Order: sequence, then structure tokens, then C-alpha cells
Amino acid sequence: MSTDPNRESGGDRGDELGDRASAGTGALPLSESGTGMESDPPPLAVVIVNFNTRDLLDRCLRSVRRETLALGQDSATWVVDNASSDGSVEMVRLQHPWAHLVELDHNLGYAGGCNVKLDEWSHADEQSPALVLVLNPDTELEPGSLALLAEALSQHTDAAVAGPQLVYPDGSFQHSAFRFPGFVQTLLDIFPVSRLAESALNGRYSRDLYASGRPFTVDFPLGACMLVRGSALVTVGPMDSSYFMYCEEIDWCRRFKDAGLSSLCVPRALVVHHAGASTSAVRSDMLAQLWRSRLRYFAKHERPWRQALLSGTIHLGLKLRLLIDRALAATGRMSAEEQSERATAFEAVLQGANK
Repeated sequence: MSTDPNRESGGDRGDELGDRASAGTGALPLSESGTGMESDPPPLAVVIVNFNTRDLLDRCLRSVRRETLALGQDSATWVVDNASSDGSVEMVRLQHPWAHLVELDHNLGYAGGCNVKLDEWSHADEQSPALVLVLNPDTELEPGSLALLAEALSQHTDAAVAGPQLVYPDGSFQHSAFRFPGFVQTLLDIFPVSRLAESALNGRYSRDLYASGRPFTVDFPLGACMLVRGSALVTVGPMDSSYFMYCEEIDWCRRFKDAGLSSLCVPRALVVHHAGASTSAVRSDMLAQLWRSRLRYFAKHERPWRQALLSGTIHLGLKLRLLIDRALAATGRMSAEEQSERATAFEAVLQGANK
């Protein structure tokens, strides 16, 4: 395998890939490998961004292979590895040589990793696959799920993206689509109220909509699994890689909506989601990333007065949350470890620390 960062195996498109990856992510892939690199994009492209989730990635790829073959159309799968250290790269080479592997020499974050390929496909219709499946590595496609997502986009021509019904590994319900965040939801994120957790005030859609089995319009599906129309990618561009982690799918779907396109949730398409697998080992960092991304989203999409209100709510809320957490830890109702992790995250956000 070549370590030339501007080389894509199987063709002479290396300089083009390097230029586009650099423009879209600010860094070049260390190397890209795979069998049968196409001169034109396939009708269906799959992009999986991985960071230290080797065993789950293996299961994800097995499900992708099964479902893409069952769909019966040409497809290609890319694994973009964000400088993992757990043997993920070696596992893909040995167990899934059919997948194209892009090795990055440092972690670009989720959106940055996706954009290594999305940016390449976003410039013109003839360079874009008809459909792009963006997947977390901690997902497993259930039989028929990919076909159902593709069918929904075929039947709803104004939709840019379709997301599935996510379930936990034990098969239990997982909220899979949400309303764009606003003032009340921000407050509830900082100060949870259990009786409102399932409500529209907290950005949730009714479970009755999922139970109906019919696709329904949403503000955005959870970014763990999204089937995106290639023409919509060309219209609005790739993800915004300034979101290192979290809110990138919210921003993307907000841009789809601003372009007159809709988003769907498809309840009959089931996908298992092992939530948080790649972030659980760095909880304080990821909690800080969540609030940094939320602040970035509000600054980008809200009117100045609303952005000021929401930003002020977050900063004041996190300060109050610090005091409440300390009191909870002092009385034994929160572990010292959890309180310390949360304090580290909140203080980093309040101090405006860089990621």
C-alpha cells in the first residue's frame, strides 16, 4: 500500500482527491486502498467513519455487505479511519478487503472524516452517487433496512435524507429523529425533567408516528444512519467540518430545509445502534464538544437576538449546573467521578477552550 497521501489506488485521480480532501477537511488521507476503484461513482456509496470501534465496525461492515448485495445494484463502501489505535485498520484489511480503506494520520472528527469522500462527490451531479449512506461504525443494518430507506427516497422526491428506526441491541425503542433545538430543549438538556423527556418540548416525535410504520417528515434524523440523495449533496454541499463532533447532522438537515428539501424517518427500516461506542472513553471531552457544537450551530443559524438568548442560556445554565452537581456530589447523590468529568467539560466550554 502506498503511503503517498495524494494517491488513490486503482486510478490516476490522486491529485484531484488530495485537492478536494484538503479543501473539505483541512487534512489529507494518509492512504487509501481497496479493490475495484471505479472511474465513476457507483449508484450507491457508503461512508463509515471509524475511531477505535474495531469489533463493532466488523459487525457493521458485515451488515452493510449483506444489505448492499441484497439491494442488487452497484455499490462501494469506504471506511474512513480517524487514526485508530485498536487494530481497526488491520481488521478491515484482513476481514473486509472489498471495502475501500482511507487511513487518516490524525482524528478529523466525524464530519471531517465524512467529508473526505462527501466533498469529492458534492461538486457536480455527474461526480455524485445517486445515494450516499452515511453510517456510524456502531450500527448494524437489519435485513431489508437499506431497501426501505431507498424506497422512501424514491417515493418522496422532495426529501434529501431518510433515516431509519434505531433500536438498542436488546431491540428496545430508541428515539431516531428530532426537532431542531431551541430554547426549551436547551434548558431541558441542562436541567432534565423526566416527565418532559419524551415530549415535543424536548424535541421528540410521538412514538405513535414510529408505530404507524409509515415514513414521516422530521427536522432531522439522528446522524448514526442517514441515506442522502446525491443531488441534495450537490445542492447544499458536504457536512460542515467545523463541527468536530455532534450537531453536524442537525446543521446539514437545516441546510437541506433552507434549500426547500425535507427529511424523513422510515420506521420500518430497523438499524441497531450501540449508542456512544466511540465516545464513551472520553466522556468529559465529548460533553464539552456537545456544547461547543450547540453554540456553533446557534451562532450559524439563529437570528442575532435568538443566538444571544440561547448562548446566554447555555452559559448561565452550565454555571448553575456546576453548582448543582457539586451539591449533589457532596450529598452522595452523584459520584465524585461523574461530577469531576462534568465539571471539566462545563468549565472548558465556559472558558472558551479550544478542542
